[in-house]
Amino acid sequence: MKKSLLVLVAVVLALVAALGVSAQEDAPTIAELVVASAGGDPAEFSILLAAVQAADPAVLETLSNTGAALTVFAPTDAAFAAAFEAMGVTAEQVLADPAALTDILLYHVVPGVYMAADVAALDGSLLGTALYETALLVTLDGETVRINNAAVVMADVEASNGVVHAIDGVLLPPVAEEMGDDMGGDMMMETVSIAETVIAAAGADPAEFTILLAAVQAADPAIVELLTSGGPYTVFAPTDAAFAAAIEALGTTAEELLANTDLLNMVLAYHVVPGHFTAETVVAVASVEGGVRVATLLPGYSVTVAATDMGVMVDSANVITTDVHASNGIIHVIDAVLLPPMDM
Repeated sequence: MKKSLLVLVAVVLALVAALGVSAQEDAPTIAELVVASAGGDPAEFSILLAAVQAADPAVLETLSNTGAALTVFAPTDAAFAAAFEAMGVTAEQVLADPAALTDILLYHVVPGVYMAADVAALDGSLLGTALYETALLVTLDGETVRINNAAVVMADVEASNGVVHAIDGVLLPPVAEEMGDDMGGDMMMETVSIAETVIAAAGADPAEFTILLAAVQAADPAIVELLTSGGPYTVFAPTDAAFAAAIEALGTTAEELLANTDLLNMVLAYHVVPGHFTAETVVAVASVEGGVRVATLLPGYSVTVAATDMGVMVDSANVITTDVHASNGIIHVIDAVLLPPMDM
């Protein structure tokens, strides 16, 4: 019992950080950390700073947003220099292409706060990024944590709006053709957030997501905030019938569940995946034999996404409706509530 309580406390503390309730309120933002480091002696992240300044202004705005909750994998100057040499380009050539530069930078940004221990716990999992339809692969190589092929060389540099981990390589996203056509078009015209989409569905006739909405409203206010203005996120949203079945299986009541804030925080975060992934992308990734593990907003925890003859499953839940677009992400509807394992 004592061990389980300690696990619960540790997970809840990590979740509070992931939801953007930072203990480093007086710390600089991620953007300010990069600026300070680039002007230090010795200087570091000077090329990263130049890249942020040359990219779409939205990148700098994101890294400067005090209300954000982000994880940034920051390539060192040596990492950038090696990447330029390997690609046969100069820094000037790369900095002169804002569109490509923006994609590269967003591929280094993960919505949500993942400390070093959280990242290490995701060994073998995909971690979604701020660049739509893309994810990073987290692996452990002995004591070294690798993000794709880059090693984390310095971890847990905390900021007021997230955390920075320095890496020894530049992460290159798939080329534009491989990312599909979801980076623009009608999807980007959505103005209703994930939270507002759930509210609208709960008030519709027939109503749906009423228990999900009640759960979000009863949980930590930071969850409402991230579903309103954070992201991009992919949400696997259980139907009312799914919640009713889960409540019965747990031998509890809706009232008891909604009164257990700590449990609600964990369960809701376990349904949120950093990054924006359409059904097409999910199916393509899940088609790997045995499925894939995908990191959730619950630090250190992943869900298993697998394609079957019956469709796509997330853990033991079936995806029954897909691609409900929102301004800060996308929703896929599932027929069961996802419960994080508590045997750690």
